[in-house]
Amino acid sequence: MEETTSKIQETEERAREYFRQGLNCAECVLLSFLETHDTGYSSQVVGLASGFGGGIGQTRHICGAISATVMALGSVKGRKNPMEKETPKERSLQLRQELYPQFSAMIQEIEAHFGSIECRDLTRNYEDFDGAPRRRGCMEIIAYCAALVARYGETNENCQA
Repeated sequence: MEETTSKIQETEERAREYFRQGLNCAECVLLSFLETHDTGYSSQVVGLASGFGGGIGQTRHICGAISATVMALGSVKGRKNPMEKETPKERSLQLRQELYPQFSAMIQEIEAHFGSIECRDLTRNYEDFDGAPRRRGCMEIIAYCAALVARYGETNENCQA
């Protein structure tokens, strides 16, 4: 339990530090997770998260940090071979019964904590999107998401297929 807590804290702190260094919200969450968990993926896949910053390409839709929690959890819980099941029905059933519930629970926990998963809602009260107050608010979201996905990655039953 103590090792898990330490890994969660390390993931959170790395995400905070990456944000201080100028990485976007999604890159912070994904890279910190990849570096602290045995995913089998190189940290170079962080490029997959680059377009999710600012709520997907700065459109302020789904928060990039939240999108990256899904990518990060998928790196340890997702299907490595989606064609492993023989039929489309079996593949679909596996998603609905084994995989989606984990991702859904994590997103519901984030939404319950912050009241939304939309960047525009999460940053609505900041007049200047580039200002320090918004950056501090986003850093808290990033840290929360990094810690949460680290917890889900460590404590939930592994349902990889």
